[in-house]
Amino acid sequence: MNELKQNKMGTMPVGKLLFSMAAPMILSMLVQALYNVVDSVYIAHYDPNALAALTYAFPMQNLLIGSATGMAVGLNAVLSRSLGQGDRDKVNAAATNGVFMAGVTYAVFLMIGLFLARPFIAMQTDTPEVIEAGAEYLSVVCCFSFGMYIQIVFERIMQSTGRTIYTLFTQGTGAIINIILDPFFIFSGGDEMFGFSMPFGLGLGAKGAAIATVIGQIIAAALAVTFNLLKNSDVRFSFRGFRPDGKMIGRIYSVGIPSMLMMGIGSIMTGGMNIILSRRFSDMAASVFGVYFKLQSFVFMPAFGLNNGAVPIIAFNWGAGNRKRMLRTVRIAACAVVSYMLLGCLTMQCFPGTLLRLFRADESMLAIGIPALRTISLSFLLAGLSVVSIAVFNAMGKGIYAMLVSMCRQLVVLLPCAYLFSLSGVVSRVWWSFPLAELMSFALCTVFFIRLYRSIISKVPEGVS
Repeated sequence: MNELKQNKMGTMPVGKLLFSMAAPMILSMLVQALYNVVDSVYIAHYDPNALAALTYAFPMQNLLIGSATGMAVGLNAVLSRSLGQGDRDKVNAAATNGVFMAGVTYAVFLMIGLFLARPFIAMQTDTPEVIEAGAEYLSVVCCFSFGMYIQIVFERIMQSTGRTIYTLFTQGTGAIINIILDPFFIFSGGDEMFGFSMPFGLGLGAKGAAIATVIGQIIAAALAVTFNLLKNSDVRFSFRGFRPDGKMIGRIYSVGIPSMLMMGIGSIMTGGMNIILSRRFSDMAASVFGVYFKLQSFVFMPAFGLNNGAVPIIAFNWGAGNRKRMLRTVRIAACAVVSYMLLGCLTMQCFPGTLLRLFRADESMLAIGIPALRTISLSFLLAGLSVVSIAVFNAMGKGIYAMLVSMCRQLVVLLPCAYLFSLSGVVSRVWWSFPLAELMSFALCTVFFIRLYRSIISKVPEGVS
C-alpha cells in the first residue's frame, strides 16, 4: 500500500483520531478566543469610545480573516484528498500555490489599510473620537496582515497532514504574546488598569491593541513556517522556477471561494447590524453587539477547532473510499459540538451580567446587554448541527452549500428581521433575529446534507471503521 495511504487518518480509530487532531486546535482556538476578549477588555477599561471603535472595525477585520481562512479551507481539502489518493506531486503543488495566493490576497488588504480604513469606520458612526480610533486600529491590522496570512496557510498545511499539535504552539504563542503586549501598548504610565497603576506604557489606545495583535501574528507565522520546513515530511515546498498553476488554484478556490464569501457575508451582516444599532439606537447598543461577538468566540471557536480536525479526516477517507469512517467522524463531531454549544448557551443564560462586567459595563450597558446575551444564545442550540454540516460540505468540495446557508441566514433572514424589529424602537426585540435566523440555517443544512448523502456519500465504498 502506498505510504501516503498508511497515513493515520485512514487507520487510527476515528474517535481517538478526531480528538487527537482537534484537541490542539481547540486549545489554540480557546487561547485565540481569550486574546480576542482580552483585547476588548483592556480597551473597555481604557476608553468606551475605543471599544466602539473595535466593534466598527470588526466587519473589515472579519473579512480579512475570512479571505485567509477561506483560501486555507480550500487548500486543506485539496491537500487532504490528494494525500488520501497518494498523489505526492499534487500535494506539493497545492501547498506551493497556496502560499503564492496568500501573498496576492495580502496585497489587496494592504491597499485597504492604506486608503479605506477611515471611510469604512465613518460609514457606521458619526462620532469623531470613535472614527479616529477605529481608523487607526483597522489601518494597522490590514497593513501588517502578512503575518496572519502566513500563519493561517502554514497551519492548515500542517493540519492537512495530521500534525495539528504544532498549531497549538503557533496560535498559542501568538495569542500569549498579544495578551502580554496589550497593556503596554494600550495604556500610558500612571493609567489605572483593574485597580492597579501602570508603571509605564505607550498609551496608544486602540492603535496599540492593533500593534500587539500583528506582532503576535508575525511571530506565530515564523513558527508555522519553521515547523513545516522541519517537521512536515509529507509536503515539500519548491519555488525555484515557480509559475502559478491556474488549474490547481482553481481547485483550491472552488472550495475556498464559497468559504470566503461566507465570511464576507458575515462582514456584511455585522456591518449592517452596527449601522442599525448605532443609527437607530446608540453606540452603546453597537458596543453590546461587539461584546457579544467577542464572548461568543469562546463558544464557536472551539467548535470550529473540532470541525477543522474533522475536515481532513472526512476528505482523506472520501479520497480513500471509506464511507464508514466518514460517517463515524460526522456523528462523533456532531455529538461533541452540540454538547459544547449547549454549555455555552447555559453560561450566557445564567451569568450574562458577570460576563458584561468584564468589559466595565455600567447600568445602561447592562440594561441592553443582559437581554441581548440571553436572547442571542438561544440560537446556539441549533448552531452546533449547522456547524458540523458545513464542515462536511467543505470537506467534500461543496463549499457552495455552506455559502448558501450563510447567505440565507444572515442576509435573507437576520438583517431584514433586525431592521424590522428595530422599527419598534425597542432594542431588545432586535436580538430575536438571531434565533430566527439559526432556525432557518438548521433547516437548510438538513436539506443540503440529505442531498449530499444521496448524491455522493451513499456511493462511496463502505470500507471499514
